[in-house]
Amino acid sequence: MVKLKFFITKPNYVILIAGGVGMFQVGDKIFYPIHGAGIIEAIEEKNFLGENHLYYVLNMLLRELHIMVPVEKISSLGIRQIVDSTVMERVLASFHEGEPEVMANANLRFRINTDKLKSGDIHAAAEVIRELLWISKQKGLGTGERMMLDHAQQVFMSELALVKGIDAEEAFDLLRQAIEH
Repeated sequence: MVKLKFFITKPNYVILIAGGVGMFQVGDKIFYPIHGAGIIEAIEEKNFLGENHLYYVLNMLLRELHIMVPVEKISSLGIRQIVDSTVMERVLASFHEGEPEVMANANLRFRINTDKLKSGDIHAAAEVIRELLWISKQKGLGTGERMMLDHAQQVFMSELALVKGIDAEEAFDLLRQAIEH
């Protein structure tokens, strides 16, 4: 087990010392697989059950939600920096790379797609969107997969908006264009 050491070097800036653990600072743009893209608004120390812990305060774009995440749990939750514009352009281009490989068993497909979305990998999320859109055009989606598609698109669009510096409506239009062309 790796023990994390925290050093506060200046206000709202934390350095994490541990094997492979990254660092975030106030103002960083991040992606949280379940909640979408957001910005680190603050780093606060809170007492919980008699122990002091550092928390990132995240301002999430979807639903205008504020979340406090313990610094030591950031990597286990799959929270990462948003991708750069080059990666985003490649992902948008991937929406029209032929027919996706679609698994026939809907229950297994749902579980696999859930895991892909939880991973936080933008390429995996694009695969899920692409596959579910293809299925919806061929035979329609069940309620669970329709909800998954809506959520995956919302989360994807939140990252697209931060990467491109655009609002949600423009991100929606850009995603639609990428999907339809």
